[in-house]
Amino acid sequence: MFKIGYPHLGDYHIPIRRLLQDLFPTAEIVSPPPFTQKTVELGGRHSPDFVCAPFKYNMGNYIELLEAGANVLLQTGLGCRYGYYGEVQEQILRDLGYDFTFLCFSREKARPQNIYETCKKLNSNLTFSMFSKAVLQAIMRIYFMDQLDYFLREQIGFAKNAKHFTNTKKLFLKELAAENSIIGLYRIYNKYRTRYHAIETHMPQNPLRVGIVGELYTLMEPYSNHFLEKRLAKGGIIVSRKMSASFLLFGKRDRRSLHSSRGYLQYTVGANGVDSVAGSRQYAKDGYDGLIHMKSFGCTPELNAQPALDQISRDYDIPILHLSFDTQTGEAGLETRIEAFMDMIEMKRKQQHEKYSQSRRGHRLHLHKRRVH
Repeated sequence: MFKIGYPHLGDYHIPIRRLLQDLFPTAEIVSPPPFTQKTVELGGRHSPDFVCAPFKYNMGNYIELLEAGANVLLQTGLGCRYGYYGEVQEQILRDLGYDFTFLCFSREKARPQNIYETCKKLNSNLTFSMFSKAVLQAIMRIYFMDQLDYFLREQIGFAKNAKHFTNTKKLFLKELAAENSIIGLYRIYNKYRTRYHAIETHMPQNPLRVGIVGELYTLMEPYSNHFLEKRLAKGGIIVSRKMSASFLLFGKRDRRSLHSSRGYLQYTVGANGVDSVAGSRQYAKDGYDGLIHMKSFGCTPELNAQPALDQISRDYDIPILHLSFDTQTGEAGLETRIEAFMDMIEMKRKQQHEKYSQSRRGHRLHLHKRRVH
């Protein structure tokens, strides 16, 4: 009997599990355990030092899944060197003595026809129609999750009771995973969108706003970035992050992003580096108070984008905080940097307000003198 395991990735493990259940109804789906320090230590111990953090997190997950009885593992990766990691991860696990089937859907192997043919080897009854329906529903689940998460990130810091958002989200994810029809998925999304908007919030007139960009894995897996978005929300900040799985599926257009980055980048820099630059420039134009750029340590595309991001910070006078994460990232140092950044953007806002007030007073005094004369 096949026991299929897959690595953890934020809340996306929920639609991934349902997709695997639809594709392989007779198999046992072994869900990845939530990340713990044990996962991180396992992954770090059995990974090369020079690889980025996502490799190590997934490696720890794979070992835990194999120990839990999984005999089939899934891996995928596209736009950066992570797309070449699958073969390395497989060899490391085999050297550790594990016996399993490794399905790696990376780069050219990620074409729909190739994925279908590979899946059919595990489920001979799988038709392309069944495959297409399961994939379509999985994509819809991901899209609806992201749409509500965009709203949640901006509002949860101002909720009268933040648990109302988190509890509603749990119910939403549970119903979304259980639904079998496309119409039903739309119905659930609309129902919970209404519930989200009905949650009572107390937002000040002009709250601080921070835009987040960076490497996708670090953005989408909260454990890997030490739950940064929650920290910002607790500080009463509107958090915006458009880069998500939906962005990867529907919104990523390198040519369009490069056009939006004109004057800062002449060529694409790999993976999502150009998207980080385009997104940061848009946040700056929209008047956000600060930018946070997150990546795993050693992420080459994001390192290539960093000079352009710093230039945007100077040109638009918007503070930017660069954060690199690895399995060794310390909690205390990170907390200090985030607090300092939050203090800085708040102080900058106050200085701008005082400057505006002085300008207004000077303008009124000038008008008064003109009337006197």
